[in-house]
Amino acid sequence: MSAVGITEIERINKRIRFCDYLSVAQIFLQDNFLLERELAHEDIKPRLLGHWGTCHGVNVAYANLKEYFKNDPDFGFVLGPGHGFPALNANLWLDGELAKIDRAATVDISGLYYICKYFSWPDGFPSHASPITPGVITEGGELGYATANAYGACLGHPEKTIAVLIGDGELETATAIDSLNLHSLFTGSNNGKVLPILHLNGYKISAPSIYARKAERELNEMVRGFGFTPRWIDGDNTEDFQKALDEKIDAPFYIMKTEKGEGGPNRHQEAHQVPLKNPKTDEIELKTLEEWLKSYRFDELFDKERGVLL
Repeated sequence: MSAVGITEIERINKRIRFCDYLSVAQIFLQDNFLLERELAHEDIKPRLLGHWGTCHGVNVAYANLKEYFKNDPDFGFVLGPGHGFPALNANLWLDGELAKIDRAATVDISGLYYICKYFSWPDGFPSHASPITPGVITEGGELGYATANAYGACLGHPEKTIAVLIGDGELETATAIDSLNLHSLFTGSNNGKVLPILHLNGYKISAPSIYARKAERELNEMVRGFGFTPRWIDGDNTEDFQKALDEKIDAPFYIMKTEKGEGGPNRHQEAHQVPLKNPKTDEIELKTLEEWLKSYRFDELFDKERGVLL
């Protein structure tokens, strides 16, 4: 595996835009999914559920890992912040994984309508990752288990590489922080490799996260204390992310920084769940949502007749 060139960088960035758009559309829209006409109040779901704040970071990590490990059949991804399910659902749909267990989730206009309308919808997709999703084994609201699951997947499987995305709020749980001790037990050549990625976006629910408030040196020393080598990544610099993955680092622990709610109308704690509360009744919020969706220029990435254009 080697660092990617400009074409691959562009493809990764387009994928992030694509899945960011679908993440927003799933949370808000029950119709007009391609913005073929001016957004109207009746296009908005009657009840808005979901967690937007972490979605951009999930899409950044997923897109970069997907590109770098595309030729490795033994690579796997474990998602800690499973409440960011719109992002996971978008990626699984785009890759055709969702269609393997749900015939309605075809990778075309029909399937796009389906995943957007039926997200957080009666008899549809839940707002959190759940075991009905391909590869999911725990409910997405149960933070803390991801790192232990990643090590468990690698136990006795030296061929495997598992990347695990850990939320910065999630790392405050006893289960998550204690799971980092598993690294010390994975010696020798009988086990696979775990790549922890701390998603440092600054906030958990409505409060600052502890690790985002630590000095860089302090966080680095904590990571080193568990036996890892810290490597900071600018999440919105795809070239930096790919370079980090390509570096020959002994026991890397990646610290990926993105802004919570990046791309949306609100940032930080205001973006944790649904950043616009009343677009179904409020004209200003409706226009804000329309501008937000248009900012992704989705018409460059998907065509109603031709499908995905990445």
